[in-house]
Amino acid sequence: MPDSRDASAPDTDRLALALAECLPELNRALERRVTQEIRHPKPSEAQIALLRFVMRHEGATVREAADALLMRPNNVSALVSQLTNAGLLERRRDPADKRIAHLHPTPRARRQLADVQRLRTAHLTRALHLLTDGEMDALGSAVGALTSLARHIHPAAD
Repeated sequence: MPDSRDASAPDTDRLALALAECLPELNRALERRVTQEIRHPKPSEAQIALLRFVMRHEGATVREAADALLMRPNNVSALVSQLTNAGLLERRRDPADKRIAHLHPTPRARRQLADVQRLRTAHLTRALHLLTDGEMDALGSAVGALTSLARHIHPAAD
């Protein structure tokens, strides 16, 4: 059975280009739909990424979030300020080191992120119902491969 890594360089290059173009396009289309329907001001994609991280790693620091999200700490710090001002994130000082702040989502952030996720899921579900069985099978197989691909690209995977 041939190994997929034996594929010719031009085929691999074409696949890489197609993925690099298709995935952001899918995300932009989905975000446009969500933004049109959301009942509250939708946080930016960067803000949503930070909120998701903080919800999974409650109490994380700005440095930890920056490392995980592949962002500069000063950019994450700016996002934290925006989200704090919007009432979506809380900074809590570390009792042992007052220079360190731990990040916590507010109940409002949890509700708004749930709204965004609900709309994303609804739009994707409707679109998936329009696909053929073969396309659905291909996407099902691709999810694992895309997850693995993301791990190989992320510097933390090294």
